[in-house]
Amino acid sequence: MERLAVVALGGNALLRGNEEGTIEQQEKNATETVENLVHLIKDGYNLVITHGNGPQVGNILMRNDAGEKLYNIAPMPLDICVADSQGGIGYMVERMLRNVLIDHGIQKNVITMVTLVEVDEHDPAFKNPTKRIGKIYSKEEADRLSNEKNWMFKPSSKVEGGYNRVVFSPTPLDIINKETIELLVNNGNIVIAAGGGGTPVYYDKDNTIRTLDAVIDKDLASGLLAKNINADELYILTDVPFIYKDFKKPTQQKLEFLDFADTQKYLEMGTFAEGSMEPKIRACLNFLKDGGKKCVITEAKKLEDKSFGSKITMHYED
Repeated sequence: MERLAVVALGGNALLRGNEEGTIEQQEKNATETVENLVHLIKDGYNLVITHGNGPQVGNILMRNDAGEKLYNIAPMPLDICVADSQGGIGYMVERMLRNVLIDHGIQKNVITMVTLVEVDEHDPAFKNPTKRIGKIYSKEEADRLSNEKNWMFKPSSKVEGGYNRVVFSPTPLDIINKETIELLVNNGNIVIAAGGGGTPVYYDKDNTIRTLDAVIDKDLASGLLAKNINADELYILTDVPFIYKDFKKPTQQKLEFLDFADTQKYLEMGTFAEGSMEPKIRACLNFLKDGGKKCVITEAKKLEDKSFGSKITMHYED
């Protein structure tokens, strides 16, 4: 029986560690990542693939800045930069995936869609920037950019002494392209959608679509998309094989099998790191609460192993 899964590719799907981000590096990483999706396709899954864009959209913004300074080129707003990254990354993932499918003798159409995601223009998130984008800066660099461009920074969750630029990250409310995505995937196509969480938009009082200077969390958007298209399962691929309680602390503990109640309890206790594992957990709980059957958080190379990753499987009950 066919099953429908949304697979969210983490940032390391394209850029890893301290790589420069050359096209050769990104294509190699993308190929290695989508190679792992073949196991799901051969098991009869229809797939919608989402992906992050943090490093890439940060680089686009830096190119914006350089073009403005050196050549007086008008900079583009953040929503256009997010849309640019959706198209560029989606194209790369699509091309690499098509090549992998050819290698495996699998005939599937792959379609990339720039996706609009509705948010609330009055979301409290617009008072507190939390979403990390771009590269990791030194404190001196972060202070300079903060003074020059009014950018906001927070300490990096990955590099001690480093800083990331942070932007507003409102909660996704609806995937505007959901009907088209569902139609395409249910007809057997692989759809790449909601890249970088999608482009944030809202409806004004005249029902006109407007945009906002923000970035939507990719995992929360992926969970919402999975709900909107009636997916059976949600896979969130990251750079660790399991969910861990107290990650990188002396009390670290692997959490391989979780139910809804225990996961909710851990979330409320602050067990999961803000901006990294926490939104992944929220995405899973939201999806299960709305009828999803299973969530898996793991690294891509574990998909071949049927005992892979951390699973959250219990349905929400009032």
